[in-house]
Amino acid sequence: INRFLFKTAINNHLSIITLNVKGLYAPIKRHRVADWIRKQKTSICLRGWEKVFHDNGHDRKAGVAILISDKIDFKMKAIKKEKEGHYLMIKGSIQEENITIINIDAPNMGAPKYIQQILTDIMGEIDGNTIIVGDFNTPLTSMGRSSRQKTNKATEILKEAIEKLDLIDIFRTLHPKKSEYSFFSSAQKPYDRLNRCRKSI
Repeated sequence: INRFLFKTAINNHLSIITLNVKGLYAPIKRHRVADWIRKQKTSICLRGWEKVFHDNGHDRKAGVAILISDKIDFKMKAIKKEKEGHYLMIKGSIQEENITIINIDAPNMGAPKYIQQILTDIMGEIDGNTIIVGDFNTPLTSMGRSSRQKTNKATEILKEAIEKLDLIDIFRTLHPKKSEYSFFSSAQKPYDRLNRCRKSI
C-alpha cells in the first residue's frame, strides 16, 4: 500500500492510494477493501465511487482500476486499455486542468521490458499533469529491495527511459533514505518495494 500527496498545476492537493489486492473476486474481500478505502479520505480511490474505470484480463490473472471520488470534479475525455488487463490510462480534467492517470500492473515475467514498452508507446501522452501508479514488479534501486543484489540490464534500461521522460518517484522524493517494502516473498525471503507512483515534471 502506498499513499501519495502532491500538488499538481491543479489548485488542490490530490491524495492517491495504490493497492495491490491480488484479486477482488471474493465478496468479503471486496467489502473489506471498500471499507478501508472509505476511511482513508483520498481524492482518487475514495467512497462514493461515481467514477470507476477498470481493465481486467480474460483469465483473471491481471486487472487494474482507477477509482475517483465523486467529490472530485473529474471530467472524462479518453480511456485506453490493454487487452490483458495490465494497463489503464484515463485522460480528463479536474477544475479545468488536464490530467492523465495511468495504472500499470506489470506481469511477473519481463516486467522492466513491459513497462519500458508502455512508456515508449505513451511518450506523447505524458505532460506536467501525468501520474503513473501501480505495481511495476521490479525494484528500481538497491534501496527498494532488502537483498542488495544489483539491478539487471533490463532494469537499467527502464531507469534510463524513466529519466528521459522526467518522471520522478514520489515516494523516493519524499523519503530519500527510507527502506519501506510493499512485497514479501515467503519462498525467497526478500522484501521489495514494487508499488510505484511517478509524476511527470
